[in-house]
Amino acid sequence: MSEYETFQHGKPRFDQNTFSGRFRHFLDVIDPSTLFVSERRLQECVELLDRFKQGTLPPGVTDAQLWQAQKIKQAIIHPDTGEKILMPFRMSGFIPFGTPVVVGLLLPNQTLVSTIFWQGLNQSHNACVNYSNRNASKPAPASKFFQGYLGAVTSAVSIAVGLNVLIQKSSRFSPTTRLLVQRFIPFPAVATANVCNVVLMRHSELSEGISVLDDNGNVVGTSKVAAKHALLETALTRVVMPMPILMLPPIIMAALEKLPLLQRRRRLVLPVHSLVCLAAFGLALPLAISLFPQMSQISVNQLEPEIAMATDCKVVTYNKGL
Repeated sequence: MSEYETFQHGKPRFDQNTFSGRFRHFLDVIDPSTLFVSERRLQECVELLDRFKQGTLPPGVTDAQLWQAQKIKQAIIHPDTGEKILMPFRMSGFIPFGTPVVVGLLLPNQTLVSTIFWQGLNQSHNACVNYSNRNASKPAPASKFFQGYLGAVTSAVSIAVGLNVLIQKSSRFSPTTRLLVQRFIPFPAVATANVCNVVLMRHSELSEGISVLDDNGNVVGTSKVAAKHALLETALTRVVMPMPILMLPPIIMAALEKLPLLQRRRRLVLPVHSLVCLAAFGLALPLAISLFPQMSQISVNQLEPEIAMATDCKVVTYNKGL
């Protein structure tokens, strides 16, 4: 039996009703190899998919080629705007461009300045990723982006600095314990700021709604209820995502730093720390975004009455965003 099922345009290759199917799907979405696709190769993929829709495919084109073309297009082009997403802000660029920031967040002996710098840089990257992968079925002014960005940076820095000050002033901890506890401070700061980032940057969706689609992909209306579901699902993934990224490396490094090799060669600590962060990031990202399908479904009965009147479908689809 072929590894590739029969190609379906616009549909995920793997079953989105199961976690394993979504996990395999998002491994494709975050595949960093798509960062190196040339403009010519991208255009070839778009043209191949257009010819598939028109029924004018040249002979010999395989399902594998069509799935690969769709993977490349979806990794680079936003499904709502049809525009290219800048490389650092694609989901496929999240790990390569985000790992150095995670390493910085988890560096020991953080000062006030370094805490502000790394938290600000992290939320800047997150804000751009959130905006670039948002549901863009309804236009939103750039001012909404800056409101979300400022809110996320302020919340992240405030929580991180506040917790650091509390721990420094606490007399309960020995110096060794204080250093270990400080390594875990980035998680509550980042998790809270991530939620603020998503809600503030996308809160216009709550007031204006997002488009919902029928079985044929046609827009049947705009729903504020679907927007609430989209934001809730995205916010939950943003809380889950930093758990392994920011919790596992401090635990692992606390054990590794006791090894004789790292005791003798302290210069190896940062490279080893970076590899541990990269592995944790590579595990956490697909796990977190696999919690919910990107194209989620919701019963028409849960939506506004005018949407139920506009379609015969029992279930409609909306782009949750990433």
